Amino acid sequence: MMDLDFDVIVIGGGHAGCEAASASARAGAATVLLTHRADTIGTMSCNPAIGGLGKGHLVREIDALDGLMGRIADLAGIQFRLLNRKKGPAVRGPRTQADRALYKTHMQAAITDTSGLTMIEGDAFDLIMDGSVVQGVVTADGRRIIASSVVITTGTFLRGLIHIGNEKTPAGRMGEAPSVGLSGRFESHGIRLGRLKTGTPARLDGRTIAWDQIGTQEADSELVPFSFMTDAITNPQIACGVTRTTEETHRLIRENIHRSAMYSGEIKGVGPRYCPSIEDKIVRFGDRDGHQIFLEPEGLNDNTVYPNGISTSLPAEVQDAFIRSIPGLEDVKILQPGYAIEYDFVDPTQLDHRLSVRQVSGLFLAGQINGTTGYEEAGAQGLVAGLNAAMHAVGREPVRFSRTDSYIGVMIDDLITFGVTEPYRMFTSRAEYRLSLRADNADQRLTPLAISVGICGEARKERFSRFESALENGRTELSSRTLTPNEAETHGLTLNKDGIRRSAYELLARTDFDFPDAEKVWPELAGIDARAKEALKIEAGYAVYMDRQTATIADIRRDEAREIPEGFSFEGISGLSNELLQKLNRIRPLNIAQASAIEGITPAALALILVHLRKRSESFGQLKVGLQ
Repeated sequence: MMDLDFDVIVIGGGHAGCEAASASARAGAATVLLTHRADTIGTMSCNPAIGGLGKGHLVREIDALDGLMGRIADLAGIQFRLLNRKKGPAVRGPRTQADRALYKTHMQAAITDTSGLTMIEGDAFDLIMDGSVVQGVVTADGRRIIASSVVITTGTFLRGLIHIGNEKTPAGRMGEAPSVGLSGRFESHGIRLGRLKTGTPARLDGRTIAWDQIGTQEADSELVPFSFMTDAITNPQIACGVTRTTEETHRLIRENIHRSAMYSGEIKGVGPRYCPSIEDKIVRFGDRDGHQIFLEPEGLNDNTVYPNGISTSLPAEVQDAFIRSIPGLEDVKILQPGYAIEYDFVDPTQLDHRLSVRQVSGLFLAGQINGTTGYEEAGAQGLVAGLNAAMHAVGREPVRFSRTDSYIGVMIDDLITFGVTEPYRMFTSRAEYRLSLRADNADQRLTPLAISVGICGEARKERFSRFESALENGRTELSSRTLTPNEAETHGLTLNKDGIRRSAYELLARTDFDFPDAEKVWPELAGIDARAKEALKIEAGYAVYMDRQTATIADIRRDEAREIPEGFSFEGISGLSNELLQKLNRIRPLNIAQASAIEGITPAALALILVHLRKRSESFGQLKVGLQ
């Protein structure tokens, strides 16, 4: 059997794998996507939704880098909502309920249409290694695929184990076999593994729900798409049902809590604190009179309903009983019981900013294998790992994302600096610079990077160029139109009588002033592009805050540029505590910015590290001079 040769192998066809394979191929690397079954590519394993608070920012950033998730979500979305619409733009979160079948169909089409990307069905059983250097993958049936970069995006499949009550089934997700070979290979290279768990609720037959007995949640009247490339949402929009657990629900769960896999001791892995099971909710918040449940249809032509808020690992008969105690679900038919799944993950402090394993050259990891939860976190990591795997394979410089330029950078820095004690989920509160890292300006922040590293398609380049020109022209037009408070009064506008002449751009920073007001004074401003108007209004509102933040961001970027070389000895620095030495050696910070984020680090300790870095740099400079 002949070996197959590629630049990059991506293992896994979930959200991380699809973005990794697409990014790698767009970067010019000959890429193979290796997955158990081609017909499961793009499957939404859990909640049929994309986006939300923090998560929506990640999807916008994936899209700005010409990734897939945003465009596919727009094609599959059946209930679009902009969360926190009444709050400031920095914390708004685009979200859509998705049609599972449409999402999978469009994702598979996007993968098939990607130039330079080959799909192969098979189970990645082992890595081909030369010492600590990856050289490819061996499948379970003995095929050898050669490549200098391998991206592993196995989700919950690494020694995955499904729990329903005391029943245990080896599986990566319901009905699909786990991956068992790779964990052993990781351990043989000294890569630290842990166990995490996640869960999913039962699936319900929507035809047996009393919809007229419960509340509803409609889609927004104004639909906001994810992708810069989407002009309009064309799918019909549906409503979700809203109901609540009852005291009877809580009683049934309490009486059977010992039969839950999580509470019987069957599961050792830690679950997501911000997406708890219904058992967790009853134990931790048992004094509440009820917990809200959203009944989310899984498709336009699918009767399956996802009851968001009651994930569980209780036995099937207990699930049947407590679900029927919920208003509107008294006569419901359960299509599939809920379950918990326990799986291996890799301690992400062993990764660098490329999402490459430090101990193994050419090995990249993305998604739940790194201790995260959620499609959006997985997709964003996949893009970074796939892009950098391609850079590694073709001998180009790696691409680094910073806390100061993206939520992607925040997530990666959090993972590789702090690791995880529970599945990691993105929130806007994790970003120190969220005023500048808004969902609405993701394209301005990241599309230039996508263009510079060669992963941006021509259609997006052309559209973005037109947008940038419209923005620049709009700023010029707005800045050149000015008036005094007295002049404003003649147009029906009330300003402070301070005699200061203000530009239209400065006036847009006011909450009570928008383009219709500006156009009453300067009718010619009506000619500014509609998309640019929206961006300029938000930009003007944040301008004064951004001026203050710019200096702080510059300091962080300076610290990020102060790299700590691989193999740098912290033991040689006198004055560092043993506890801090242990943390530094475990995390191995890549630069001063990352070192400064380590818990317990002090300004004095950072100063000691900087002094030793400076001495090392001076010694190296003298050595170079001597060699010359």
